[in-house]
Amino acid sequence: MAGDALPVAEWLSDYDVSQITIGVVASHSSLQILHGARQEGFRTLGICVGETRRKMYSAFPGAEPDEWLILDDYKQMMDYAEYLRERNVILIPHGSLVEYLGPKNFQILSVPTFGNRNILEWEGSRERQRIWLESGGCTMPRVIEDPKDIDGPVIVKYAGAKGGRGYFVARDFRDFRRNVDLEEDFTIQEYVLGTRYYFQFFFDPLPDDGYQVDGMGSKDGQKIGRLELMSIDRRDEANVDEFYKLGSLRDLRDMGLEPSFVVTGNTPAVLRESLLPEAFRMGEGAVAASMELEGAEQGMIGPFCLETIVTDKLEFRVFEVSARIVAGSNVAVGGSPYSDINEPGISTGQRVARCIRKAIEKGRLLEILS
Repeated sequence: MAGDALPVAEWLSDYDVSQITIGVVASHSSLQILHGARQEGFRTLGICVGETRRKMYSAFPGAEPDEWLILDDYKQMMDYAEYLRERNVILIPHGSLVEYLGPKNFQILSVPTFGNRNILEWEGSRERQRIWLESGGCTMPRVIEDPKDIDGPVIVKYAGAKGGRGYFVARDFRDFRRNVDLEEDFTIQEYVLGTRYYFQFFFDPLPDDGYQVDGMGSKDGQKIGRLELMSIDRRDEANVDEFYKLGSLRDLRDMGLEPSFVVTGNTPAVLRESLLPEAFRMGEGAVAASMELEGAEQGMIGPFCLETIVTDKLEFRVFEVSARIVAGSNVAVGGSPYSDINEPGISTGQRVARCIRKAIEKGRLLEILS
């Protein structure tokens, strides 16, 4: 279905744009999305399975949804598309929505959605990610095609938004064979030693000021929108960061212990200012290249994250891109050292709602939805 046009214009023709409701699955980064929507004057709708999640949101009145849609299973959202459209809902996608609903269902869900859902197939395939990012000028870790060629530390990653679940490090084919799940799609990347930084960018195609992105292949330097750095984070992973205290990886595995990359939380980070120009160059390249992707010509819209490693030679390696809001942006619910410079306290969630509100005011809502 990727690349096939959904009738978004037809749906919007029946919307009362003065009564837009921001809808989000109550998980992942929904607190800041709901809070940000309220700050921008929108009504909000929370979607969840069962009552447990709903109760938690009462602890945060500033983000508690105005209305709830309680389901037995997230895939029931497919049956509630008309219900959502009748309430003038614009959905804000995040990793949990895509994972719970399923990538194929998400792409055909008949509800206007912020951003470009057709870019999902490029995000969901590590092979396609590499084509995309390298065409945008990003340097990526080397990929090992044949596990028998593993001759040094590698990290094995599974496809999809799994929060690091199942990832593992291998030093040789024996390590790989012992830990791999052959039922899953996986990629073997060289393990690059360095410091991991996760850059939360926001691309807004509407403004003509600020850090403007140059369109690829444009002879006249056509500007295609504004790129903003919202925040930077690092990830706390279940136990891998503590493993070094217990001995060598092989000794630990002989004891039946295995490092885990499951993400349990995030911490804010600030980059050396001298490295920021390169960070923006990579972000700009990723956006410009996204406009050229087959089936996703609308390109990047809204929040996205470049997941990087900086080596001791101060060189970047980009190992992944997320073309939507990521949970790492939660470290900046009340703003970050970067977003505060332009507007104190603004979160990525509020920036999404601001983009929608400005598009409504300019009569350009269709340009930021899919």
